Amino acid sequence: MNNPKNADSGLSREGKVKNVINASEKEIEFEFSDRISVFDKIIPSKIPYKGETLCREGAFWFKEVEKLGFLTHFIKLTNSNKMLVKRVNIIYDYDKINQDTKNYLIPLEFICRHYAAGSLLDRINKGKIDPRNLGFNKKTVSYGEKLPEPFIETSTKLESFDRPLDKKEALDISGLTNEEYENIHETILKIDSRMSKVVDRGDLIHVDGKKEFGMNEDRALMLIDVFGTADEDRFWDKKLYEEGQMVELSKEFVRQYYIKTGYKDKLYSARDEGNPEPDIPALPDEMIKEASNLYINMYERIIGEKFR
Repeated sequence: MNNPKNADSGLSREGKVKNVINASEKEIEFEFSDRISVFDKIIPSKIPYKGETLCREGAFWFKEVEKLGFLTHFIKLTNSNKMLVKRVNIIYDYDKINQDTKNYLIPLEFICRHYAAGSLLDRINKGKIDPRNLGFNKKTVSYGEKLPEPFIETSTKLESFDRPLDKKEALDISGLTNEEYENIHETILKIDSRMSKVVDRGDLIHVDGKKEFGMNEDRALMLIDVFGTADEDRFWDKKLYEEGQMVELSKEFVRQYYIKTGYKDKLYSARDEGNPEPDIPALPDEMIKEASNLYINMYERIIGEKFR
């Protein structure tokens, strides 16, 4: 998704998880690595087969939403852990984006939540979000409760750390019209409805997830990056949920490990106080094995076929 003026052959950018490789002036290739990151920190451990599962899951979901009539930047898989996609311009200067800009990455992330979990539940418990604003007729919400209606949040995409945005600022920095912004919300809800039906076949519950969008050369909305994977989205086991257990079947499994060890508290305290951030420790061998098995299992349950 880099700027076309950098369209020389070879590696363009190494992200936390994906490598971006220039393919042509209009195409780039995503290479999904076995790296893993939490809290914007790359863990010094590789998770075997993680990259391949994410790449193939991403391609699966692109094809699913295209069946619904939505545009995506996906072109084709080029390897088990690589996909070719359409290039869009990344514009870091918000002042250079307006309602006539075409072929660009919309600098927003959209998170759609269907259950009380993660940071949403944290903010509810801290009094930062009133449950009644989520459609509840009560003041307290328990972990795992289904929201009365989907809750979509918007944050920045291109800044050092994700920053929550209200609608006004989201429109100001993205160059979107009010109609285009509302269209994104409607698109997300339709896609998530389809996702829930698909993963139900694998006895999964789609809890929440993020999506990113761009405008193509005709300024038509299209999905970019990937979504619906064990990295971007949160899933629970349906049968265990019905028994009152919320078992994390996503990268949240690894994130919870660092919460339990106390690393997250140390990291966020350092950030809040402006101190140097502590290095994130490597995962124990047993955790690496469990994480690898989780990614493979999720691939099989989402797509409905054996990984190997």
